[in-house]
Amino acid sequence: MNERKPVLYINDDKCRNSYSCVRVCPVNAIEVRPQKEHPTIIPSRCIGCGLCYVSCSPRAIEFRDSKEEVKHLLKSEKKKAALIEPSIASEFDDITDYRKFVAMIRSLGFDYVHEVSFGVDLIASKYAELFSEAEGKYYITANCPAIVKLIEKFHPEIASNLAPIVSPMIATAMVVKELYGEDVITIQIGPCIDAKDEALIYRSGRLVDGVLTFIELRQLFDEYGIQERLVKMSEFDPPYGYWGALYPVPAGIIQAGGLKRDMISSRVITASGKEDALEAINDFDKYIDTLRHHFNLFFCHGCLLGPGMENHMEKFRRRALVSRYTEKRISTLDKDLWQKNMDRWLKLDFSRSFTPNDQRIQEPPEEAINEVLKIIGRQDPKDELDCGACGYKSCRDFATTVAKGLAVPEMCHTYNVRNKQEYIETLRQTNRKLAETKRALKESEELALKEKELAQNTSEMMNNMLEKLPSAVVIVDNALKVVHSNQSFINIIGEDAQAISEIIPGLAGADLKTLMPFNVYNMFTFVLKEDEPVVSKDIHIEEKMLNISIFPIKKNKICGAVIRDLYAPEVQGEELINRVSEVIDKNLEMVQNIGFLLGEGASETEQMLNSIIETHKKRSTKKGN
Repeated sequence: MNERKPVLYINDDKCRNSYSCVRVCPVNAIEVRPQKEHPTIIPSRCIGCGLCYVSCSPRAIEFRDSKEEVKHLLKSEKKKAALIEPSIASEFDDITDYRKFVAMIRSLGFDYVHEVSFGVDLIASKYAELFSEAEGKYYITANCPAIVKLIEKFHPEIASNLAPIVSPMIATAMVVKELYGEDVITIQIGPCIDAKDEALIYRSGRLVDGVLTFIELRQLFDEYGIQERLVKMSEFDPPYGYWGALYPVPAGIIQAGGLKRDMISSRVITASGKEDALEAINDFDKYIDTLRHHFNLFFCHGCLLGPGMENHMEKFRRRALVSRYTEKRISTLDKDLWQKNMDRWLKLDFSRSFTPNDQRIQEPPEEAINEVLKIIGRQDPKDELDCGACGYKSCRDFATTVAKGLAVPEMCHTYNVRNKQEYIETLRQTNRKLAETKRALKESEELALKEKELAQNTSEMMNNMLEKLPSAVVIVDNALKVVHSNQSFINIIGEDAQAISEIIPGLAGADLKTLMPFNVYNMFTFVLKEDEPVVSKDIHIEEKMLNISIFPIKKNKICGAVIRDLYAPEVQGEELINRVSEVIDKNLEMVQNIGFLLGEGASETEQMLNSIIETHKKRSTKKGN
């Protein structure tokens, strides 16, 4: 069998963290932890009461859907029997006649349609017998599965006081199995969500094969297009119920059992609804020797307002609908036949047992509770408001639950208000700081933009200047990759460099080692490594004589070079002049020193050199013209 979903669970995609489910849960089965995005239902603690489902406006609480399972069962070749709770009177008041309702059920594919009211009559009779033979022991009725779970999990010490009798649903299923054989498929239809779990207890889930809520039944009617106006009337299958039709009313089963209900002679107290049921169990646990009554308990306000119904209001109108329906049903009942059926089926074994399953959490230490009270601003008892907005009876109860790890301080309304005010003030301060930061950022952006424009202009100016220089210029990084070069450098290198520059402007990123011979790029390596310049070195490359000066720009990272082709006409004359001038400058001092020895010879030598320079200048000028 595939693992079933819990009977109630939270759909995280729909959850809006309103915590309404946490507030209404009577047993703290829904935990809220800081590390989790949404609340979580703890199946082991859940009693299936459905209050969380009813209270959740975003419909994030969902229950185990049985429609697909039932649709599969309805396709079986076996006979199928529907077990209908008498609560139909309060739920399906839009259907004019119960016989139309029965016909609509048959249209889904059911062979038999039985009313659970006869099962109520059987169990009511068993309660009357049990109570009359109690002899000082007092019992709590076990018809409501939420009440049974509540006692087994949170009051296990009184689990032995649960009446050891099956519910009307189970009794009806037993009768139907006896009537048609064990192979007949039985589907319970009613207002209770937790009946889905109750059905799994008996015969490994094969006594009641499936459970539909009234909500799911309406959905199936819509899916199959089944409407009252399209069907003929049909009656329930016998045996028919008697006063069991009053079962939706909390005290209905007591009346069905013929038990007295007056204040003096009655030995049974009936309580329904969350508050009364919890208080009744608490009082039974503590004061049964004073009370000396059996308790008939329903967690809902009877089955008039079960969580598996479309609406959960108008209790007294629904009560009137049930009374009217009961009156109509018993007006045509053959009471002798009913009694005969009762005598027949009361021979079945309707006994059951219970399993205590203590889910109570140990009370946290006082220090932990006080710490939570301090966090929510309630460390002084005078500050405790006990407003109940969190869903707990008192601030201390809430703090205890937080200390147990089942709630968070944010569920406290006043804590949130205080935090909200602090948050608003913090937000104001943050906004002020943000505005100041924004202004500073804007000023910084404007300054950065100006600096960027200046740098860009400077870069463009430098690039233009480099391009206008007749000498070749190249700048490389420490990997000997070209950072920038001008056209003169590309012209000196040759055709290969020209082709590369057409693809990569300025040879940016090109490897110097592929452009120049080893003895040249080795000088670049020296400058980068030693951070020392190489000045005016003459290098023969193929048919060229290059004069190279390399100098560091950024230590060990970037260097630059100025290269001149000494064979270029415009360089030859300039170079000759520079070098002759250099010779004159270097020898002038010597000439002056030996002038006295050479006499006018030194002057003639200087005149001769100057004549050579002037002659070369004139030739250069003529060629230029």
